[in-house]
Amino acid sequence: MKPVKRRSLLTQLVQLATLSALPMPLIAASRPIPWRNWSGSQTCLPQQRFAPASVAELQTLVKTAAGTVRPVGSGHSFSALVPTDDTLVSLSRLKGVLSTEGDRATIAGGTRLGDLGDALASANQALINMPDIDEQSLAGALATATHGTGAHIGCLSSFITDLQLVCANGELLRCNANANTELFNAARVNLGALGIVTELTLANVKPYKLKRETEWLKIEDILEKVENLAEQNRNVEFYYIPFSGMGFTDVHNITDDPVSSTEKIDQNDGAETLKDIRDWLGFSPKIRELVLSSYMKTIDKEISIAASWENYTLERNVRFNEMEYHLPRSEGLKAVAEIRQVLEKNFSEVFFPIEVRFVKGDDIWLSPFYQRDTISIAVHRYFNEDYRPYFAAIEPIFKKYGGRPHWGKINTLNGKDFKALYPNWQNFLAVRKAVDPHNKFLNPYLHQLFG
Repeated sequence: MKPVKRRSLLTQLVQLATLSALPMPLIAASRPIPWRNWSGSQTCLPQQRFAPASVAELQTLVKTAAGTVRPVGSGHSFSALVPTDDTLVSLSRLKGVLSTEGDRATIAGGTRLGDLGDALASANQALINMPDIDEQSLAGALATATHGTGAHIGCLSSFITDLQLVCANGELLRCNANANTELFNAARVNLGALGIVTELTLANVKPYKLKRETEWLKIEDILEKVENLAEQNRNVEFYYIPFSGMGFTDVHNITDDPVSSTEKIDQNDGAETLKDIRDWLGFSPKIRELVLSSYMKTIDKEISIAASWENYTLERNVRFNEMEYHLPRSEGLKAVAEIRQVLEKNFSEVFFPIEVRFVKGDDIWLSPFYQRDTISIAVHRYFNEDYRPYFAAIEPIFKKYGGRPHWGKINTLNGKDFKALYPNWQNFLAVRKAVDPHNKFLNPYLHQLFG
C-alpha cells in the first residue's frame, strides 16, 4: 500500500473512532473537534458530539440538549445541512437490519448503504435501486431524496413504508401511510428538520443480478438515442466528458447469466487522467478534444454481471464539489446541450464529466421528483478548485427549465424559491413547526429556508 493511501486510511480510522467508538455522550468541551464534509466545502466546530448507543440515549440527548441539534451521516452532502456550533449527533452506532418480513426490511437509520447488500441478501431481499455511491447513511440518503437512475424507478425515499423518529421533546413517533400520515408525507424527505430518524422500513425485492454495459459514443449519438434507451432498459445514465465530444452510456438490466466481467476502466484513475490532460493541453481546446476523442474511440465496451448492489455502486476516491438539479424530463436534454456550450466556451479548467440520470416521479412533499418524471443533471469541480464561477454560470440554465436542486448538493435557492417549486411547502412547514416548535433542529441554513 502506498504511503499516501496509508495516511488516508489512518485518518479515516481516527475519524471513525472519534465518532463511534467512544461511549455516549462524546463531548469535547474544552477542545471542540472540527467537522467537515467529504469534499471539505462545509465545516463547523460543534461544542458537543454525541454517538448514542441506543434509541433511549438518543431520546434523552435530544430532550435535554441546549441550542441546535443536527444529525450527521457520512458527510457526503455538499449543501449546508449539517453545520452547527452546538450539538452534532452521529447515528453510527445505531445500525443494521433490525427485522425482515416478506419483502419488507426494517433498518436502523445509521446503517451505511454499502453494508446493506450482504445483510439483505441473507434475508432473501435486495434494494429496488441504489445510487452510485454507497457511503451514505440510510437516514441521510433518504432525508435528501438520494436516487439512482431508472426512468420507471423512484428515488430511495419512495421505497419507505414506515419510519420512526425522535422529535424535539424526546418523544418517539412512528408514521406510515395509515398512521400520522401528514408526518409521513413530510418525513420521507425531511432534511433532518423534523427530528432524528432512528429506523425505516423499506419495500424491497428478491435478490437479483444486473448486467451492466458501458459504451463510449459521440455525444450527439448519445443525445439522439438516450430517450429510447431509458424506455427500453431498467437503469440508464450517461456521462459527457468536457472538451472531448465523447461520452459513455451506462445501462443495467436484470439477468440470470453467470457472474463475469470484461476489463474495466478505473474511474478514479480516469478522473486523474482527465485532470492531467487538462493541465497539459488546456491551452488548446482543439488539441485537447483531438487527443481525448482519439483515445476514447479506442475503448472497448465494458460488460459486468454481478449482484445488483455490486454493480450499482462505484468507489469514488477523487473528491469534488457538486451541483445537481432535477428537471422535467421533457426539458432535460435541452439543458444538457446548453450546459455543454457554456462550459466549453468559458471554463476550460473543468474536466469532471457531466452526469445525466432518469428518475420516476413520486408523491412525497419535498421530493424533487414530486409529481413529475425527471432528468437529473450533475456538474462537478475538483475539491480544491473554486467551484463558484462555474456553478453560477450553470445554475441559471437549471432554473430556466424549472429545475429543483438536489437537497444535498450546492445551490443558491432560498425559502421563497422553494415555496414556488413545491406545492406542499406550507404543509411541510406546518408539520415541522408542530413537531419542533422551538426550532431545535434548525441550523443557520435551515433557518433561511423555513424561517
